[in-house]
Amino acid sequence: MLALLFPGQGSQVVGMGRDAFEASPAARAVFEAADEALGLSLSKLCFEGPEDELRRTEIQQPAILTTSIALLRALEEQGPVEAAYVGGHSLGEYSALVASGALAFEDAVRTVNVRGRLMQEAVAEGRGAMAAVMGAAPEVVAQACEAAAAESGGVVSPANYNSPQQTVIAGDAAAVEAACAHAGELGAKRSVKLPVSAPFHCSLMAPAAERLRPVLDDLQFAPPRPPVVTNVEAELNEDPGRIADLLEQQVTAPVRFTEMIQKLGALGVTHFLEVGPGRVLSGLLARIERRSKRANVGTLGDLEAAREFIGEA
Repeated sequence: MLALLFPGQGSQVVGMGRDAFEASPAARAVFEAADEALGLSLSKLCFEGPEDELRRTEIQQPAILTTSIALLRALEEQGPVEAAYVGGHSLGEYSALVASGALAFEDAVRTVNVRGRLMQEAVAEGRGAMAAVMGAAPEVVAQACEAAAAESGGVVSPANYNSPQQTVIAGDAAAVEAACAHAGELGAKRSVKLPVSAPFHCSLMAPAAERLRPVLDDLQFAPPRPPVVTNVEAELNEDPGRIADLLEQQVTAPVRFTEMIQKLGALGVTHFLEVGPGRVLSGLLARIERRSKRANVGTLGDLEAAREFIGEA
C-alpha cells in the first residue's frame, strides 16, 4: 500500500524543478499557473534564485509547494499514481490537499504565500528561535520546555515531533536556549539551533493564525480523495468542512509527524513516496518505520525509479 508525502520548509534549493519544467508539459503548466496566480516569476526564483530571496518565508512556501506539485504532475504523465493516503510536513499539508483534490492548486499557492508573510510578521525579528533536540524522547524534550518556560517566563514548546529521537522546539530565543540546556541535563545528546526566520508551530504564531483564518474561510474545499493524514491530529480527515479549522490550528500546533507515520503504518502502508525537493522526510521515515520502503521524486531523473516503486506497492 502506497502513501505520498510532501516536504515543508527547508527543502528548497536553487534550481529545483527546472528539469521537470523543461521536459514535462504538465510540470511546466504548474509553474506557469503559479507565476500567474502570484503575479511574479516564482519559476525564475526556483530555477535561478538568488538563494536569499528563495529562503524568504513568503517565497519559500509557494516555491516548495509548486515544485512538489509539478513533480507529481510529471510523474502522473507517465501513468496513474494510486496512493491510499497522502500527508505532508507543515507546509507540505497544503501540497497533500492539492494532491488529494481537496484544494485547487492556484488557491493553495496564493494561500501559502500569504501564510508565509503572516508567519514572518507575527514575531519581531530576533525575538524567536527554533532548535532541534536529538537523542531524547519527546516526553523528555517537553519536560525540558516546561522547565525553561517556568524559569524564563518565555514561550517554548515542541514544534515538530520528527522522530522518536528528534524533536524541534520553538519559542522565545532565551527560552529555547534554556530548554536546550535543560534537555542536555536530562540526557539529550545534542541540540542544534535552526537557521529559520521565525518560531513556527508555537503560541507566538497566534497572530498569524488569526489573520490567516479569513483567507481560509474564502477557500472552497472538496472531499480529500485519497484521505489526508493531518499534522494537528495525526488522524485521517475526509471531511472538507474540517479543513479550514485544521489548517488554522496547524499554524500554532506541533507537527505530529512521528504519529502520522505510525498511523499510516497501522493502516497498512508499506511504501512511502516523498514528492518534492530534498530527502528530509525519507531520512525521518528511516528512524520511525525502519521496515518501510522509501523512495523520492525530487528531480526528473527520479521518475523512472519512482514508477517502479509505485508498481511494487
